[in-house]
Amino acid sequence: MRIQTTEDTIAAISTSLAPSGIGIVRMSGPEAFALADRIYKGVKGKKLSAQKANTVHYGWIVRDGRVLDEVLCILLRAPHSYTGEDTVEIDCHGGILAVGRVLDACLAAGARIAEPGEFTKRAFLNGRIDMSQAEAVMDIISAKSEYALESSLSQLSGSLKEKIEKIREALLFELAYIESALDDPEHYDLTGYSERISGVIRRQKEEIEGLIQSFERGKFIQEGIKTVILGRPNAGKSSLLNALTGKQRAIVTDIPGTTRDVIEENLQLQGLALRILDTAGIRRADNEVERIGVDLAKSQISDADLILYVCDGTKLPDENDREILELIKGKKGIILINKTDLEDCVYARAYGENTAFPVLEISAKTEEGLEKLKNTIVEMFFEGKISFNEEVVITSARHRDVLLRARESLDLVEESIEAGMPEDFLSIDIYGALDALSEITGGSLSEDLVDEIFSKFCTGK
Repeated sequence: MRIQTTEDTIAAISTSLAPSGIGIVRMSGPEAFALADRIYKGVKGKKLSAQKANTVHYGWIVRDGRVLDEVLCILLRAPHSYTGEDTVEIDCHGGILAVGRVLDACLAAGARIAEPGEFTKRAFLNGRIDMSQAEAVMDIISAKSEYALESSLSQLSGSLKEKIEKIREALLFELAYIESALDDPEHYDLTGYSERISGVIRRQKEEIEGLIQSFERGKFIQEGIKTVILGRPNAGKSSLLNALTGKQRAIVTDIPGTTRDVIEENLQLQGLALRILDTAGIRRADNEVERIGVDLAKSQISDADLILYVCDGTKLPDENDREILELIKGKKGIILINKTDLEDCVYARAYGENTAFPVLEISAKTEEGLEKLKNTIVEMFFEGKISFNEEVVITSARHRDVLLRARESLDLVEESIEAGMPEDFLSIDIYGALDALSEITGGSLSEDLVDEIFSKFCTGK
């Protein structure tokens, strides 16, 4: 059973601070209704605290006898609210000034300004959601693509929690059986138990391993594929960026070295996000400014998920191209032979020799070949098909690290079984796996870790 949160009532703006039709100010805590009574004036003069739960009331927010705004107030009584506490949501007119005045009235009435993520933290502490669902809330807010949103919604609905709980239930049963057999050997027989538990441990490890393996795919879904465009000057890198994004994001000229800084854009590709970075042309720079741009381009390679190496098909490879091939060795990449719309684009084959990278011929100017490029990216990262189904995908590095620890504990259980160790040795490492898994759902989290996780949320959520 989770403990009730502190006795103070918090308030914050729960919508973005921008001109809009509606803004929402939320108050949550044991005094939410009483504080709302101090600032709300209804049409019939009734107090909000005397109204039924899950009802909406029209009226005005008043401070010091002055009407601040015309509002709708939504009443949610504990435990049937997002936080599990009494909650009043005030729907007022949007905009920084209007919403700010309503919030100030709530604070003047006695509420405390909420810390970042405090509403969701209270929902967690009050048992409304587990830790995996709380983290999914932040993922929904920051989702960059359709599939990132679908994945986060699935986790919010409890898909990861359900998966983890099934693994924990299987391990808890074996732990309880061992403890019972040690305490009461007359009624619990451990004869042949090692063989039986070996199968259980193997199956749970397979489940955990499947979740671990899903992390790379989940990371691409949640964060997007970091895609770096490389090439020598005037190969058509900026033209490719403009063609892919459908807007003139980068300056295109016939002057070599036009691009000096790294330009980043986001692209939706079949429901997936690509973070595309256009970089300076790689060559021996003639001046300090261009040299800095070249160094910046090279620095983007190390943590790139995908390299789009753009080559000028009207020119033979030179020492700059050979340097680029050496820099991207071991990375996922695609060689793009650009300028196929020109009659003198005759050197495509020269770039495709002696390389393991797929080679595509394109024209950034006419957009010929770009659809094939997009399909190739999907093939490289998702085996030709991006789809969202019932599969549970790990998108958090924290979850992956916890699962790795759980798997290591189960490895130790298997080693103990193989060595013929007594059953009480097995229970130690089974407990270690259970303890690790509980960190995903929040069963064994330190206060510092809880604060760290919720501090990443926006104020008002």
